[in-house]
Amino acid sequence: MGRADARRAQRHGSRRAAKSGGIRRLFTWRKMLGTFFGFCLLIMGAFVALYMYVDIPKANALAERQSNVYQYSDGTVLARTGDGVNRQIVDLAEVPKAVQHTFVAAENKTFYDDKGVDLKGTARGLLNTLSGKGKQGGSTITQQYVKNYYLTQDPTISRKLKELVISLKVDQKKTKSDILAGYINTAYYGRGASGIQAAAQAYYGVDAKDLNVSQGAYLAALLQAPSQYDWATATPTGKKLVKDRWGYTLDNMVEMHWLDKSERDALKFPYPDKPKPAPGMEGQTGYLVDAANKELNKQGITAEMRQAGGWTFTLNIDKKRQKALEKAVDRQLESKLDRKGNKVDATVQAGATSVDPKTGAVVALYGGVDYTKHYISNATRQDYQPASTFKPLVLASALENESKTQDGDLIGVNTRYDGTSKRPVVGSDTPYNPENEDNRSYGNVTVQTAMNKSINSVFAQMVVDVGPATVKKTALSLGLPDENFPERPAITLGTMNASTWDMAGAYATLDNHGRKVTPFIVKSAKNRERTVEPVKGIGDQVISRKSADTVTSVLQGVVDSGSGQAANTSAYEAAGKTGTSENNKAALFAGYTPELTTVVALFGESPKEGGGQVSLTGTANSGRANGGGFPAQIWAVYTLGALNGGSGARFDLQDVERGQVTLPTTPPATTSPSQSPDPSSSQPSTPPEQSPSAPPSESASQSPEPPPSQSPDVPPPSETPILPGDGLSSGRPGNNQANDNAAGQ
Repeated sequence: MGRADARRAQRHGSRRAAKSGGIRRLFTWRKMLGTFFGFCLLIMGAFVALYMYVDIPKANALAERQSNVYQYSDGTVLARTGDGVNRQIVDLAEVPKAVQHTFVAAENKTFYDDKGVDLKGTARGLLNTLSGKGKQGGSTITQQYVKNYYLTQDPTISRKLKELVISLKVDQKKTKSDILAGYINTAYYGRGASGIQAAAQAYYGVDAKDLNVSQGAYLAALLQAPSQYDWATATPTGKKLVKDRWGYTLDNMVEMHWLDKSERDALKFPYPDKPKPAPGMEGQTGYLVDAANKELNKQGITAEMRQAGGWTFTLNIDKKRQKALEKAVDRQLESKLDRKGNKVDATVQAGATSVDPKTGAVVALYGGVDYTKHYISNATRQDYQPASTFKPLVLASALENESKTQDGDLIGVNTRYDGTSKRPVVGSDTPYNPENEDNRSYGNVTVQTAMNKSINSVFAQMVVDVGPATVKKTALSLGLPDENFPERPAITLGTMNASTWDMAGAYATLDNHGRKVTPFIVKSAKNRERTVEPVKGIGDQVISRKSADTVTSVLQGVVDSGSGQAANTSAYEAAGKTGTSENNKAALFAGYTPELTTVVALFGESPKEGGGQVSLTGTANSGRANGGGFPAQIWAVYTLGALNGGSGARFDLQDVERGQVTLPTTPPATTSPSQSPDPSSSQPSTPPEQSPSAPPSESASQSPEPPPSQSPDVPPPSETPILPGDGLSSGRPGNNQANDNAAGQ
C-alpha cells in the first residue's frame, strides 16, 4: 500500500470512528436511563392528573332506558323489547355465602385482597382494544361492577382508562361486600335476566336465597358468555365449555378452602330448567327476534348492548311471505294433527327457512307452533340430521372435483352405478353397505335416476369415489357447519347435524350458480350513536357454475318425476330434494325456484321432560313420514303464495356438464313399485333404465297417485296424497359400524 492509500485509509477510519463515537455519545446509558425515567414520570403524572380529573359518576340511568324496536322489511313493527329490565336487587345477606364464593372463585380469586384493579389484565385489555380484538378478560370484579353500574360496554380505550381510575376510587370508598353485591346484582346472565335474583328464577325457578353451591357455580360460569353457555341453546362445544368452567369454579373454591374436596367430588352438574319466553313473544315473533339476536351477537351487538335500549332492528322478513309460510304450515300440517289426542301428533315439530338466493336475505322463517310453548327454534336447531337432502352436495363435490368411479369413468349425470340394496361399497377402509328404502334393488342406473329415487347404495359408493374428506370440504364451502361432521361413507345419508337455515344456505348457493350464499336476517341495526352494517349475504364462487347448474338440472328431475313430485306445479320452475332420517326422526324437503330457496322440515321430538328424538311414523295417521309428504306439500303451497300465485322465471343453466338429461314436461303416469325398471329402454330423452311413462317409486308399501292438474292460483299440493319416500330404509343396515347405523337416509 502506498503512502497516498495509507493516508486515505487513515482519514476514512477517523471519520468512521468519529461517527461511531457520536452515536455512543448520543445513546449513553445515562441518557437512555434518564429518558426511561422521564417517560415513566410522564405516565405517572398523566395518571395522577386523570385520577384527579375523573370522579365516580352517577349510576347508569336505568329508568331512562328505551325500548328496542324490531321491524319487518317494510318498516312495520314486529316487536318491542327492553321497556323494562328484568332485575330485582337483593341484599348480599340473602345470597348464601357459598354462592357468593362461586362468583369470586370464577372471576377474581384475589378479590378480597386486591385494590380493585388488575394492571396486567387492564394492559392486556388495552392491547386487545388497540389491535381490534374487542373486550376480553382480565378485569377484576370491581372493574366489571364499575363497567356495568357506572359506565358502558363499549370496548374503547377511554372507557377502559375511566374504568381503571373509578375502580381504584370505588375500592377505597366501598366495602368488598358492597362491591360484590353490586356486581352480582348488575351482571347480565342471559335469558333477559339482570342480577342474581332474576337469574335464579330464569334458570332454576328459585329465589337467590335458595340457590345451592352447584347452581351458583353454573350462574357464575355463565357470566363469561351468557349466550354461548345457556344450556338450552348451547352447541356441544358451548356445553363442554360451560361444564369445564363450572368445574374450574368449584376447583378454585377447594383451593381457596371455601369447599371441602369430598363435597366438591360429590357435586353433579345442575342442568337448568327450560327457558320461559318473555311476554309479547307469542307465535312466530319470538323465533324471529331470537334469530335476529343470535346474528346480532355475532356482529358484536351483544345482549348487554341491546339491553341499554334505543336500537331499531329492521329484519329481512317479508311480512307477506312470512304470513304465507305460517298459513302453509297451518293448512298442510297443523290442521291435520290431533296434538292432544294422538301421541305421535304430539311429537311433531315443524321448521322452515326461506332465503332470497340473489341476496342471502332470510325472507320468512317458521320456528315452531308457538315461541311461548316451544322455546327452541326448529328453523335454526342443529340437533337433527339433514338426511338425503345431503345427496346433491355429494354430486356437487363429484362434479367439482372431476371425480371418477372405481372403473375410471368420469362422474356425471348419465354415469351408471349399481343400485343393489345392501351392496358393500368398494374402495373404502370403512365397511359400509346401506339398505335402500324397503330393501329394494334397482340394478344398473344412472346418477339422474339414483337422485330421483334417492338410492342409498349409489350415493354411498359415490362418496367413496369422491372421498369422504373431499365431500366434507365441498359441503363446508357451501355453508354446512363443521361440528359433528364425520368423514365416512355414511355421510351420504346426511349423518351430520344441520338446520333448515344451514341447508337453505347450501341450496341457495346451488341456486345462485355456485356463488356462496350466507343467510342473514338483520337488514339494518341503528341507534343514535352507531349503525351496524349487515352480514354480507353473497360471497365468492365456491363451486363452479357448471357444477352448480348441473346439480340444479338433476334436482329438477326429482321434482318433475322423482320423490319430490308433491312440489311439482306448472306455476313455477323448481328443483329440490327430499330427505328422511332413519326411523323417521326427521323428514325434509329442500327446494328452490330461480327466485326463492326454502327448506321445510319435520322433527319428531318427545314432549316429555328432557325431550329426545322420536319417530314421526303415524303422523296424522298417514303411516311412514317422508320428505315427499308434508314437507314438500308445505313447500309447494308456501312457494305458490310467496311468488304471488306463480312465476315465469326460468333457471338460467349454462354449461351443464357431462350429459344433461332432458326432463319430462308433463307428470308421467305411475307404476307399481314392484315393477322392475327396464334397463333395455332406449328412449333418447330419458335414462335408459327409466321409461317416460313410469316415474320412480321408493316405497313397496304404497303406490302414488298422479298429482291433480294444477293452476297458478289453486295450490293443488294441499290435496296431494303423501307420496312414497326418499330413501328411508324400513330396516337397519347390516354389518355397519355402530355410529353408521344411526345414518339418515
